[in-house]
Amino acid sequence: MMTGNRILLIVGGGIAAYKACDLVRTLRRAGATVTCVLTASGARFVAAMTLAALSEQPVHTSLWDLDEAEMGHIQLSRQADLIVVVPATADLIARMAAGIADDLATTLLLATDTPVLVSPAMNVRMWLHPATQRNIATLRADGIHVLDPDDGAMACGEYGPGRLPQVDAIAAAIAAHFAPPRPLAGRHILVTAGPTHEPIDPVRYIANRSSGKQGFAIAAALAERGARVTLVAGPVTLQTPPGVDRIDVVTARDMAAAVDAALPADAAILVAAVADWHVAPLDRKIKKTRDGTPLLVLIENPDILATLAASAQRPRLLIGFAAETDDVVAHAVAKRVRKDVDWIVANDVSGDVMGGDDNSVHLITAVGVEHWDRASKSTVAGHLADRIAEALA
Repeated sequence: MMTGNRILLIVGGGIAAYKACDLVRTLRRAGATVTCVLTASGARFVAAMTLAALSEQPVHTSLWDLDEAEMGHIQLSRQADLIVVVPATADLIARMAAGIADDLATTLLLATDTPVLVSPAMNVRMWLHPATQRNIATLRADGIHVLDPDDGAMACGEYGPGRLPQVDAIAAAIAAHFAPPRPLAGRHILVTAGPTHEPIDPVRYIANRSSGKQGFAIAAALAERGARVTLVAGPVTLQTPPGVDRIDVVTARDMAAAVDAALPADAAILVAAVADWHVAPLDRKIKKTRDGTPLLVLIENPDILATLAASAQRPRLLIGFAAETDDVVAHAVAKRVRKDVDWIVANDVSGDVMGGDDNSVHLITAVGVEHWDRASKSTVAGHLADRIAEALA
C-alpha cells in the first residue's frame, strides 16, 4: 500500500501512453496521490481531461500553467515523494540525459532533488540503438531508476525489447521504492527443500514423504525480507516463490552438487529430507521370481550438511533440520554437535507434519533450546527468517 505517498507522473508521447491511465487508477487504489504532467506529444495520445478525472487532480501541460512568480515548476517538482515517467520515449530519455529543460516535463526533471523512476517504451531498434543505450547508462549513473522494457510484439509490427512493462509491474516497482528497508537485502541465502529420489531400477526408487512445503515457505520468507535466495528443490510440484532462484534435482548426489555450485552464501538452511542411502540402480525393471525377494545393497549418500560444515566456503550461518519420531530434542541436540552446525531446527514427524500445513519446531543453538508453538509452516518460516536476519545483522 502507498497511502499518503505523493507521485508526480510525467506522461510521455508514445502509443503506450494510454497505459498511464491504468497506472493512475492502480496507484490511487493503493492509496497514493497522483499529479500528472502531460507532455505536448503525450497529449496526442491521452487527453488531459481523462488524466484529471482519474487522478482527481489538475493536469499540468505547460510551464505557463503554473505561477512562475512563485517558481511553480520547482515547487511542483519537489512536493512529490517520487517522480515517475511513463512512457519514457527515446526523445524524452535523450533530453533528460543531456540536461535539456525546454518544456515543463524536462524542467521539472532537471530542477528536482526527488527520486525519479522511468519506464522506457519505444521501437525495438530505437531501444537497442547505441545512442539510447548511452543515454540509459547516463540516467542510471545519475541515480535514476530505469525499468527495463519487456520483450514482445509492437504496434509497428516488429518484435523485441521495447514494450512498456505491464502496469502491475510498474506499480510494484513504485511500491518497492516506498517499502521499508528489507533486513536481508544484499544477502545470498541457500535453501534445500523436499525429498530426494534414489532409483532402484527404471520404475522404482527410494524416497520419503517430505512435501517440501516448509523449505519453500522458508525460501519465500527470506526473499520477502530482501535476500537473494537459491532454492535447491527435490522432486516436488510446488510453485516457485516470487523472487527465488530454483534449481531442481532428483538424487542426493544431485543435491550435493547443486549446493556446492551455489556457494558462496551468507547462510544455508538445509531443510531437505535427503535419503541416507542409494542403491546401484539397474538398467531394467526387477522382475518378481520364484527365487524370493531381491537383495538391495545400500550405499551411503554424501552427507550434505556435514560436508558444508567442513567446507572452506562454509556459510557464516549454517542451519540444519532434524526430522525425528522420538526423543526429538535429544536427537537434535546431539546432531548439532555431531554435524558441527550453528543451529538445528527439530520437528516431530511421527504425525501428519510431512505433507501437512502446520509444524511445531524446536530451535537448538549453542545457548540452548527454544520451543516454538505449533503454527502454520509459513508462520514458522517467518519466525526463522527474522531470527536469521538478526543473526546476520
